[in-house]
Amino acid sequence: MSIRTALRADLEPTVEAFSQRLVDNLWHIHGQAIQSADMHDVYMTLCYTVRDHLIERWRKTVKAQFAANSKCVCYFSAEYLLGKQLPQNMLYTETTEIARQALVPYGLDINELVALDVEPGLGNGGLGRLAACFLDSLATLDIPAIGYGIRYEFGIFKQTFQDGWQVERPDDWLLYGNPWEFPQPSDMVQIGFGGHVESTAGKDGHIRRNWIPQHSIFGEPCITLVPGFGTTTVNILRLWRARATEEFDFQLFDVGDYARAVEKKVYSENISKVLYPNDVASEGKQLRLQQQYFFVACSLQDIIRLFRMFNDDWELFPKKVVIQLNDTHPVVAIPELMRLLVDDHQLGWDEAWNVTRQTFAYTCHTLLPEALEKWPLELFGGLLPRHLEIIFEINRRFLDEVRTRFPGEEDRLQRMSIIEEGAERQVRMAHLASVGSFAINGVAELHSQLLRDRTLRDFAELWPEKFHNKTNGVTQRRFLRLSNPRLSELITSRIGTDWLNNLDALRDLESYADDPGFRSQWREIKQANKHELGNLLRKSTGVSADTTAIFDVMVKRLHEYKRQLLKALHILTLYRRLKANPGAEIVPRTFVFGAKAAPGYAMAKLIIKLINNLGQVINHDPDVRGRLQVLFPPNFNVSMAEKIYPAADISQQISMAGKEASGTGNMKFALNGAITVGTLDGANVEIREHVGAENFFLFGLTVGEVLDLKHRGYHPRDYLDACPELKDVLDSIAAGDFSQGNTSLFQPIVDSLVHHDDYLLLADYPAYIACCELAAEAYRNQDQWTRMSILNVSRSGFFSSDRSMRQYCQDIWNVQPVASE
Repeated sequence: MSIRTALRADLEPTVEAFSQRLVDNLWHIHGQAIQSADMHDVYMTLCYTVRDHLIERWRKTVKAQFAANSKCVCYFSAEYLLGKQLPQNMLYTETTEIARQALVPYGLDINELVALDVEPGLGNGGLGRLAACFLDSLATLDIPAIGYGIRYEFGIFKQTFQDGWQVERPDDWLLYGNPWEFPQPSDMVQIGFGGHVESTAGKDGHIRRNWIPQHSIFGEPCITLVPGFGTTTVNILRLWRARATEEFDFQLFDVGDYARAVEKKVYSENISKVLYPNDVASEGKQLRLQQQYFFVACSLQDIIRLFRMFNDDWELFPKKVVIQLNDTHPVVAIPELMRLLVDDHQLGWDEAWNVTRQTFAYTCHTLLPEALEKWPLELFGGLLPRHLEIIFEINRRFLDEVRTRFPGEEDRLQRMSIIEEGAERQVRMAHLASVGSFAINGVAELHSQLLRDRTLRDFAELWPEKFHNKTNGVTQRRFLRLSNPRLSELITSRIGTDWLNNLDALRDLESYADDPGFRSQWREIKQANKHELGNLLRKSTGVSADTTAIFDVMVKRLHEYKRQLLKALHILTLYRRLKANPGAEIVPRTFVFGAKAAPGYAMAKLIIKLINNLGQVINHDPDVRGRLQVLFPPNFNVSMAEKIYPAADISQQISMAGKEASGTGNMKFALNGAITVGTLDGANVEIREHVGAENFFLFGLTVGEVLDLKHRGYHPRDYLDACPELKDVLDSIAAGDFSQGNTSLFQPIVDSLVHHDDYLLLADYPAYIACCELAAEAYRNQDQWTRMSILNVSRSGFFSSDRSMRQYCQDIWNVQPVASE
């Protein structure tokens, strides 16, 4: 029997074969017998055994894709929020039940092993989770794709609370190793920083520019397998970790200067230590730019290596490769590809630019001006001098094109220039992306419209054909099948399993919305999910959640435009009403928050402190016991989200209209039967259209009304004077009622609202309070509420990331599936 035949026989999906493979891997990898191994050794070995089932599929995928020499999607993202890998990979390899049975003879519980699975610290929020959903869908659709990014050693941070304040701790997710990755040091690449540029004569007699970096580092790739569901396709996520070119100075060590002996190693490897280092200080800004260039430079060398394995003609490059830029973080890839083509591969400028502009597509994820990255020229030129030269030349030629199209419009030239003039000249990365990409897309209908009409209006007028909308989506495999197994089983018992690959099949549930028996089962499942979340909340907060109350939930990155503070004002309003009238009857509510604030974002951290202090007061006040609770578990991540989404009754999506790009949490809540309280912002607009206006609680100013109000002049104090209840709430905060009498602690919040209120909380406050009360009253009618919940799920088919990826493939990337054996 050949080795391959033996391996295939060993991977037969039987309990006996799996058990034997598990025992063999425990010996071969950990040198342990299963009888004496500790739980962590067994967990790691279980991961390796499941991974073995993926490897054979990966081999077939690579063989098929290489044979086809097909076009490949290269997805560039600064973050990937993957979630735990073991349960997903067991689902996708159909080994969950087999593994469970294989472990029973050894007295091992698979749930205890799954609990040891570590969530990779590679992302922060919606951007990273979207990237993970997209990779999942691309593999499921058999699309050749590689995700590229950074293998962060400590990720974003582990959030803890001390006296209500956010404290950042290292997320040491790699402490015990990562069983899902394949380090590939033989594919290391070298990149440079700093230095200077020289002119040299090329072989063709033309003057060539040659970058001489001041220092260099290695990028070592680590591969994580990305399987598709219901297919044998396994794509890859290729993440780079920084390695020093000189790790150790023996001479310095020999004379006792131990710190400086490893200084270069520490400096180099800082690049892949943490996600989004605090950029308040100049050192943080420099590290961020280094990170961005590091991963795109490594990735482009890898892409070119793969391209050259099968192709010699550079004109074929855009026919074989499409690079999707996930926001502005990887946009420095545009001048880097130009540098590689012009300087290293000796293409002429025009030929290189044609290749580059046909290769990149750009997704803009924001409407916030501060999130459209800009880099000071001094910093950019100091780190990447050749790239700045290339950007200047791109900009010169681009502005000539604008002059030809719009003669005499000097203001337009200033607005569109890649270089922003002013006291500190800066490179506008969103402008560079718009110039250097063949497609630009927003991520929700409203967002894409605002990109065309406002944020990138000049570029849309110049190149209207470049602009697309591709509304975001989420993978139902993780955010319904894995996170909500009870509901998944009920759904499958009625309509089968087609929904796992075709979420539109959920529409068949609609016929059960008026079935009393089905509604009863639906409510029982929601209650069981709330009980399960309650156990998690008790462990993480020390508070026993009232699972009979409405679970009113707001979990998302903490930013002022998302308006967690408006939710806090609502809670305070209810609390003040009950204190004034302790006998008042209200629908009991358990408010659940989850959010991290960027380490340098002082106001966001102060809002977290306020919410925690509200909880401390309210949860210990006997006057409101059994009626109001506030719980804020620390360190919100994918694993926690998978417990929260299935248990939520109400989903709070309350950003000021015109600020949220799309949101995907809103989709996950609706997919799990939560009813949205929200504004007409981001994908809320489309969710409301799909689930029905009668199954969505709408409030707040529209985008047009926001713009009109700000144009006329917004005076928040007018709204305060017109609403005594709102004034009472803010006075309570200012008086120190929630800061142990400290009247100065939350004064910055009060001052911000009274004097600025950039996100119109006070203007939307009355409508929001009324909307929340309408939702609470609707909850009293459990039959009608359950019907609304069922219809939210049954009408969520549009919001699958599978649909998103099909649209990208057809409308932007022009790629076709390649199925393996």
